[in-house]
Amino acid sequence: MDLALANGDLLWLVLALLVGGLATGFLAGLLGIGGGGVLVPVLFETFTFLDVPESIRMHLVLGTSFAVIVPTAISSFRAHRSKGAVDMDVLRRLAPFVIAGVLVGIALVSVVSSTALKWVWVVCGFLLALKMAMGREDWRLADDVPNNALVRLAAFLIGLVSTLMSIGGGMFLVSLFTLCGWSILKAVATSSGFGPIIAVPGFIGYIWAGWGNPELPPMSLGFVSLIGAAIIIPMSVLAAPLGVRVAHGISRRALELAFAAFLALVATRLLVSML
Repeated sequence: MDLALANGDLLWLVLALLVGGLATGFLAGLLGIGGGGVLVPVLFETFTFLDVPESIRMHLVLGTSFAVIVPTAISSFRAHRSKGAVDMDVLRRLAPFVIAGVLVGIALVSVVSSTALKWVWVVCGFLLALKMAMGREDWRLADDVPNNALVRLAAFLIGLVSTLMSIGGGMFLVSLFTLCGWSILKAVATSSGFGPIIAVPGFIGYIWAGWGNPELPPMSLGFVSLIGAAIIIPMSVLAAPLGVRVAHGISRRALELAFAAFLALVATRLLVSML
């Protein structure tokens, strides 16, 4: 490869990771999500360019995404909690079931194929895009989050699927809480509290699942690219409080529609890569 071309491509990759980090932090604060919805496509294209083996590419994408989500999720949660918007009782009540789902997800990551992980993202990505596009915040199943087996099962499944998608769970949790009668702001704030609960064990789990894999590229810790994480993390932490400030001050409908379109494009890109 021509040296000038290689240097140019590298510059664009670094710029893409920097922008992806800013977008990740901003969306984490604004929507209460872990940012994986933004990071996954950025990292997927990056690792495709770097010729990471197909058999572990998606694993490395998801593990590196979790490495970034950890500080971003903590920053977002602290910002929302400082405003008194997080329902700590619900957070404590559902946390054990979310963690149980994360642990099952980690066990699956160590045995499933890269193609299987892509299918999880494709199916859930399209469903989430549809939900956000519909934007029906008036749908209600309850007046508050009930303390019953169905909600605990939902928390477990959210932890499981979030681990397989490398997201902080906010996209699912916000939907759950708004269906239970919460305002969108309270739902976003409280869902941010589950981000670290999902991201920390998820990050450790992806390191464990990929430990010693002979196909890993240099500067990897299990299924975590240290170079990718080092570029993105500072930007995401910097932008998360800005997202929180915006979340507490504007209507989010236009952004929901834009993000729905983005999720649909990501799911389509992964689907095309399999076909």
